[in-house]
Amino acid sequence: WEFNGSFHQPSAFLMMGIPGLEALHPWISIPFCALYLTALLGNCVILFIISRTPSLHEPMYYFLSMLAVTDLGLALCTLPTTLGLLWFDARRIAFDACLTQMYFIHILSFIESSVLLAMAFDRFIAISHPLRHPAILTGSTVLKIGLAIVLRGTVSLLPIPFLLKRLTYCGRTELSHSFCFHPDIMNLACADIKVNVFYGMIVLLSTVGMDFIFIVLSYVLIIRTVLSLTTKEECLKALNTCVSHICAVLLFFIPMIGLSMIHRFGKNVPPLVNTLVAYTYLTIPPALNPVIYSIKSTHIREALLRALCRKRG
Repeated sequence: WEFNGSFHQPSAFLMMGIPGLEALHPWISIPFCALYLTALLGNCVILFIISRTPSLHEPMYYFLSMLAVTDLGLALCTLPTTLGLLWFDARRIAFDACLTQMYFIHILSFIESSVLLAMAFDRFIAISHPLRHPAILTGSTVLKIGLAIVLRGTVSLLPIPFLLKRLTYCGRTELSHSFCFHPDIMNLACADIKVNVFYGMIVLLSTVGMDFIFIVLSYVLIIRTVLSLTTKEECLKALNTCVSHICAVLLFFIPMIGLSMIHRFGKNVPPLVNTLVAYTYLTIPPALNPVIYSIKSTHIREALLRALCRKRG
């Protein structure tokens, strides 16, 4: 322990693996390696295909590129500590390193939420106002949206590390996961954490909460537009362009909401459930998003096949 002025601050935290299954960590690392490898390769392929295919240089795929970059960041944030713990039982993480990891995990999560909202807006404009779509979402507009998304996430979460550093920590130093998460860290403090709880809830509701509400609203408007189409074929064609995005939204928001609720209200939830939800939230979306878009997007699939054929040739 380090004594600094009027409060105690731990030099490090201890990360936990999967409770009750510590002896199986080397075997459990195999599916985690597969997920991380899929996330890294899949998102890099998506970025490569979009950058090298001029026909994909349009708003929908620009936003998909943002999603791929965010998913890459999320995977890289948790990969060292998760695999380090599963392979080498490296449980110790320095206090400042933990705060840094936590900050980037939360920033990237908030950015992903905002990108999913931007993608919902893009789908709404493309279906409801197809002729005005190129004029509304120009390249400069997409760039401004991307910069606003990054700025919102960075600024809104900037106070979090400082709010955690001001707390007094004593007794327990065990985190619930193999990565650092804001509610997990603040619950180890033996000081008043009302400010942390209040600020965390306000930021979560005003960013991710509002994003989710606007995504739902976008799809309500999309469904109204689709139902007004004259033929069944047109309806199915319009909805088919949204399937990949709907899957990405569900993959991201369901475990995120579940994890937030468990940390704040689920004191009697078994630790294994908490751990599984956390790993689902941070490892499944980055791995499955590129797979879903590669399968469902005809343009990406065709561009990928052309790239493979050129390599073979």
